[in-house]
Order: sequence, then C-alpha cells, then structure tokens
Amino acid sequence: MGGLFQLARPLNCVMSAVGVGIGGIVAVGAEAWAASALRLAFAGIAAASFTAAGNALNDYADRETDRTNHPERPLPSGRVTPRAALAFATAGFAVAALTGLLASWECLVLVGVNAAVMGAYESRLKARGAVGNLAIGYLVGSLFLFAGLAVYAGRGAPLLRTAILAALAGLSTLGREVTKDIEDMAGDVDRRTLPQQIGARRAGLVATSAFTAAVVLSVVPWSLQILGFPYAALVVPADGMFIYAALYSAARPTASQRVAKYGMIVALVAFLAGGVG
Repeated sequence: MGGLFQLARPLNCVMSAVGVGIGGIVAVGAEAWAASALRLAFAGIAAASFTAAGNALNDYADRETDRTNHPERPLPSGRVTPRAALAFATAGFAVAALTGLLASWECLVLVGVNAAVMGAYESRLKARGAVGNLAIGYLVGSLFLFAGLAVYAGRGAPLLRTAILAALAGLSTLGREVTKDIEDMAGDVDRRTLPQQIGARRAGLVATSAFTAAVVLSVVPWSLQILGFPYAALVVPADGMFIYAALYSAARPTASQRVAKYGMIVALVAFLAGGVG
C-alpha cells in the first residue's frame, strides 16, 4: 500500500483538488460553497483521482528508464509490480469518470477526453517535443475548465471566467515546459525535445511567445469587467514575472522557469481574489 500511495503522489492530487476549488470560486463566487458545493466536491474528487491515475500511468510508462534515473521509485524498486500499477491507474480513471458524472455530464466527457490525451502523451507525444509540451499545457489548463463545467449550470459567465483562467494556465505552462526542456537539453537523451530539434534560441522564442500571450490574455478579465479591481491589482506582479520569464527563457532557463512557476501562483491568487471580490 505504501508503494501505491507513493505512486499516486498525494500532494499533486491535493493540489489538483484545490485547483478545482479555486476554479469553482472564480466561476461562481460564494455560490461555490453554497448551491454548487456538492458538484464542486465531486469534481475535486474526480480531479484528484485522475491525477493519481495519471501519475501511476506515467511511472508505468517510464518504468524502464526509471531503473537508471529513479531506482528508488515504487516500480523499479520492486515495491509495486507493473500489473498492479496499471490496475491502480485503471481504477483511478474509473473513479474519476464516476465522480465526474456526479458533478455533471460535461465533466464526464472532459474526463474521457483528458484520459485519451494522457494515454497519447505517455505512449508517443512525450518524445515528440512541442506536441508533448502542448499536451501538458492543455491538461493543466483543463483543470480549471473542469471546475467551470461542474458549476456553470447553463450560464455563460462562469464558463468564460474559467476558460480564460484555463487558457492563461495552459499558455504559461507551455512556456515553462519549453523552458525546462532548454534547461535539460544535455540530459534528455531518451526523447527529442523542442530545443534539441530547433536549438535553444528558437525554442526560447516559442517560450517567449507563450508567456507573452499569457500576459496579453490576463488583461481580458479586467477589460471586459469579468473580474474587478482585486484581480487587476494582483495580476500586475504576475505579469511582471511572466515578462521576466519571456525575456530570459533561453539565456537563463533555470531562473526563468522558476519565476514562471511563481507567476502562475500569483496569477491564480489574482483570479481567486477577483472571484471572491
């Protein structure tokens, strides 16, 4: 059981559930802990279960390379068998589908789509550079859209709010993933990353474009009066961090991806403040 627990990476699961909760608050404000609370709770459980399943699937797919790179992990250390890991992942996706359906039928559809993307990523997209980076960006961003689908109840405004948050999260994640690949160029011997295909400088331009698009998109909630002053006040420092990451993605990839991570956290707080306010 200890090996399966480690396989799930419980902290990541908790973070996914918390992300859904924040997305719900951004979508419908105080209604998130009132009329929409039960649907949002089911969505949070679904997100946590999906994350656990995805982590198990990742370790299953990487079990051979992990014998060298991470021999302490549950599969290469022998504490969990490949068959048990695959069964655990299957069970996790099943729980995500069931609880997603209890949140809304739209959530069930998104669970199915994301499971297909996750499977494709592990089987072939991971080793194909930009396509793999795009898949990760989509999966991270879809977490917030998932929250919106759980609570929107046919209304357009909640979906628009979470769609913007999802797009911002996806773009910033894309920029950070490409920057991390620039940082890891020398060590990525088992896959062809974007920097290896087109060089660090050109890959840096791709990361810069993604971060810049995230900054431009961050203006939309304020300009359309979807979110108010608390959001506008807090998103400015987040944009500053994204601009730094954009400027130095190729020259200082380690610092750039770390600053981008902090920028994503501050941007999330900005959306949360705007949703509550």
